[in-house]
Amino acid sequence: MKPRSLPELAPEQRRILVVNAKGGCGKTTLTTNLAALYASSGVDTALVDHDPQGSASQWLKARAESRPAIAGIAPWKHTADPSTTRSFQMRPAFVARRVVIDTPAALSASDFGRWLGEADRIVIPVLPSAIDIKAGARFIGDLLLDRHFRHKPLPLTVVANRVRRNTLVFQKLERFLISLRIPFVATFRDLQGYVRAAECGDGLFELPRGGDDQEWASFMDLINWIEAPASPRSIN
Repeated sequence: MKPRSLPELAPEQRRILVVNAKGGCGKTTLTTNLAALYASSGVDTALVDHDPQGSASQWLKARAESRPAIAGIAPWKHTADPSTTRSFQMRPAFVARRVVIDTPAALSASDFGRWLGEADRIVIPVLPSAIDIKAGARFIGDLLLDRHFRHKPLPLTVVANRVRRNTLVFQKLERFLISLRIPFVATFRDLQGYVRAAECGDGLFELPRGGDDQEWASFMDLINWIEAPASPRSIN
């Protein structure tokens, strides 16, 4: 595989919140692969696992020491040491250049204020199924109407996840995403490579025969959006 590199990164810290109230939409897969891409390019990276299921933490635990380091933070874990404060636990996120945040499923609208305060960019993965499209529409609608978001809008994008192109359900998802008044920047396919990478704590592109040029281009579309200067957007 020919060498690949990330585009030029913004100089300031970027905190990327991967979020959707619908479980099973591939948040953790997207989170871990973003973290691996940044780390493999020599970027000081932290992965914050807010999901009590701990899937991102398990991925980090399986990661080989020979791989580029990623600082893991799991605020949901209870510690037996009462002197360990949340601020102490979150220290790696304060200094990392890129912080990728995996959120729990079943978020309610009342939770938005907390999560928005931790983010500079918001990425919402949606799967190509009727149930996921409806759930995604509700979640995005609630988010856009949230008073915290309306007071201080953040750059927000939607990505299509685990898709099989040239299917009717993908075409329906694509039409839905394009109809939104927010960017739809990337489409990720349903590849077995993601499963193999998850089992050994790797990113897709760290595998010997990792993702192809098409999947790489999709990740570069997302990273270019993450690294671009924030543009103001109006909420009507």
